[in-house]
Amino acid sequence: MRVLVVHNRYRLEGGEERSVELQLDALARAGVGHALLERSSAQVSRMGAARALLGGGSDEADVRAAAQSLNADVVHAHNTLPLFGPRALEAARATGAAVVLQLHNLRLFCAIGVAARDGGPCFRCHHRNTLPGLVLNCRGSLPEAAVYATALARHQPATIESVDRFVTPSRYAAGQAALLGVPAERIEVVPHYLPAGAFAGESRAAEGGHALVAARLSPEKGIDTAIQAAALADIPLRVAGEGPASAELMELANLIGAPVDFVGRLDRAAMERELREAAMLLMPSRYHEFAGYSALEAMAAGVPVIASRLGALPELLGEERCLPPNDPHAVAARMRQLWSEPERRRGEGEALIALAREGHSEERYMELLLGVYSRARQ
Repeated sequence: MRVLVVHNRYRLEGGEERSVELQLDALARAGVGHALLERSSAQVSRMGAARALLGGGSDEADVRAAAQSLNADVVHAHNTLPLFGPRALEAARATGAAVVLQLHNLRLFCAIGVAARDGGPCFRCHHRNTLPGLVLNCRGSLPEAAVYATALARHQPATIESVDRFVTPSRYAAGQAALLGVPAERIEVVPHYLPAGAFAGESRAAEGGHALVAARLSPEKGIDTAIQAAALADIPLRVAGEGPASAELMELANLIGAPVDFVGRLDRAAMERELREAAMLLMPSRYHEFAGYSALEAMAAGVPVIASRLGALPELLGEERCLPPNDPHAVAARMRQLWSEPERRRGEGEALIALAREGHSEERYMELLLGVYSRARQ
């Protein structure tokens, strides 16, 4: 088995880059021959990105050459926009490789990928109907919105036709993708995994000294809800991440006197330290998370998680650990409960370690992934 992994990195990197990194590590440890072909949106101008989007990609020759050089059995693509696109998937298939496309979000239909606006989920765009994204100007720029609406509608059939198997990280993601237009019979679920070293031997949450948010600082992540909840509960909150809403969130924290410390984007080692010292993690998303790496990593570290009852979060954590979105009072009440009972935090953390080990081991991930590859090649 030889696998070519293809990924167009985002201008603002996040969970997808982590997923690619972990996949490569797992393939290497399993002895699966593989190579990585990457591009970065940060290295192309907005105009260049628009041309590539409208043209269905621009780097298909590189994908063809890489697949042929590896003699790839499978080309596993993650984000393909804007520089790879359906032309790259078609080129991969023309080499005789099976094509697997990982769906980390709903970018096949949604111009911003996260399918959220106005404080909640939004599924107005579906199948080839991308006009709502233009009418509502979801990109915040009418020219960009027009490019995305046109490109997504134009190239969606070619993308779907070129893929042998779609992979999602949760049952929720599989179901929602099917509702919006991905052929359900070609969707398979492979939950994210964490390496053995990510699982704590025991929970240290009882000694934790703060609540933690680790996320992209953008409206759909609901970090304003976390800040309001921290102010209501009077519990210190550390916010790790960067993004377009950072200035607005800092202003909110100052305005309401919330005990919040913004620590910026952290590397892996620094994030592990934050988790070791946290009493709880907040994930108050206002959109349907497909998986939620932050929640999974907190689980493995033995840190209790307070999350929104949206998307895959109840599937990942259990319904009992999830709350209605956009409700800082409910989040604050749960925070106070955990903060005042250190042994409850410890017990919850231990239960989450066990839950993460059961469903998100590397061994289970590789078994499922190789099964997908085998079926894609049939």
